[in-house]
Amino acid sequence: MFNDIGALELVALVVLAVLVFGPDKLPKMIQDVSRFIRKVRDFSENAKADIRSELGPDFKDFEFEDLNPKTFVRKRLLDNDDLGLKEIRNGFDLRKEMAEVADAVHGRDGDTAAGPVPGGSPDTPDLLRKRDRPAPNERPPFDSDAT
Repeated sequence: MFNDIGALELVALVVLAVLVFGPDKLPKMIQDVSRFIRKVRDFSENAKADIRSELGPDFKDFEFEDLNPKTFVRKRLLDNDDLGLKEIRNGFDLRKEMAEVADAVHGRDGDTAAGPVPGGSPDTPDLLRKRDRPAPNERPPFDSDAT
């Protein structure tokens, strides 16, 4: 419950409680607060037990934490792999697929990364052909609209 409270923060809370309630009333306040927390826990456990009994034997293993969407997805989809999702996820390499698509767009052979074929193949659409490509030592033309 108090996992994220550090030692300094806890000391500050104790000092604040002593200043607000006083040293003589503080033990009584701690007892009252702990009694209240105990009653709230008992009330919630009784409510959970009543709901489970009303749902019937079909929901005997029902957990209220399953109502959280993240827990539900993790428990139903990620832990229980009836559909073979782990095989699909492990067999799919996004980088390899993207490299193949980029090679196809640039007209490169999938096995070699030597570079694009000059002019593209004859059946490559005009938009994908690399025409007017400058020589390797030549600077590309300056486009003022692109800057």
